[in-house]
Amino acid sequence: MGKWKRACAAILVCVSLGIPAFGQADLIGEVRAQIAQNSFARADSELRSFKARHGITPEYLEALSWMARGAASAKQWDQAVAYANETRSLSEQQLSQRKLDAEPHLPIALGAAYEVLAQEMDAKGKHAQAVSLLRAALVRYGNSSLRPRLQKNLNLLALVGQPAPPLQVTQYLGPKPPALASLKGSPVLLFFWAHWCGDCKAEVPVIARLRQEFAPEGLVVIGPTQLYGYAAQGADAAPEQERAYIESVRARYYASLQDMPVPLSKENFNAYGASTTPTLVVLNRAGQVAMYHPGTLSYEELRSAVQKAVAR
Repeated sequence: MGKWKRACAAILVCVSLGIPAFGQADLIGEVRAQIAQNSFARADSELRSFKARHGITPEYLEALSWMARGAASAKQWDQAVAYANETRSLSEQQLSQRKLDAEPHLPIALGAAYEVLAQEMDAKGKHAQAVSLLRAALVRYGNSSLRPRLQKNLNLLALVGQPAPPLQVTQYLGPKPPALASLKGSPVLLFFWAHWCGDCKAEVPVIARLRQEFAPEGLVVIGPTQLYGYAAQGADAAPEQERAYIESVRARYYASLQDMPVPLSKENFNAYGASTTPTLVVLNRAGQVAMYHPGTLSYEELRSAVQKAVAR
């Protein structure tokens, strides 16, 4: 079941118990809105007021984590670390009472706390400590939904310049994907995407244009994806049903990349930390990661990275 569906289920439980669930959901939106307006004092006041009325809930912790992220975005590192440490401590206390992935808010909060703490360390020149923090968190939470997010942040700090992690290619859509080891000597663009991802669909023309442009230079494009357990409009789907749905999405939105090999494996997303889709990874001719970028890129930005990898 997707995270949004779990959240909906939680709301239904609250309604059945007579609890005003939407007040908690509104907290996250209100805090984020105040942060967007740079009103940290008002957002903090909203949080403290909510805590006095409802106590510490997973929704409260996610909202608190947004305070950490907002302060980090503003480079207010002392505030960011204070909020992140509070989020981490309170989240880990919650784990004595509930499982991490029982609902969506707690893992979001805890993942954000580690993310901000690592960002602060790296920003202040403590690169090795940031890497160590994330690796320790991976050991602790590697079997949970936090794994790809933690791996993403570790990859942002340490993957560029390293040999590309191999891809699992046993299951796939489209042509059979080549092993990355067999592609040494060729530049490679990895395009991690998801069938539900609007940003991925928007990136397709950029990928297709670059593939055509750099085909004479030997550029290989591979598009890993994974099963999420649901299909159209979040409806639960068995693996074969979801595969068929992905094929329909490819036919409709990925026609210009229809012959792109598509490895189908959650492990690829874990190894590359593709908790954000799309995630774009460029490999140079030596099989090393030359660029790692969670999120979309413009044609000009991605072309620059590909051009550097193509250069012999």
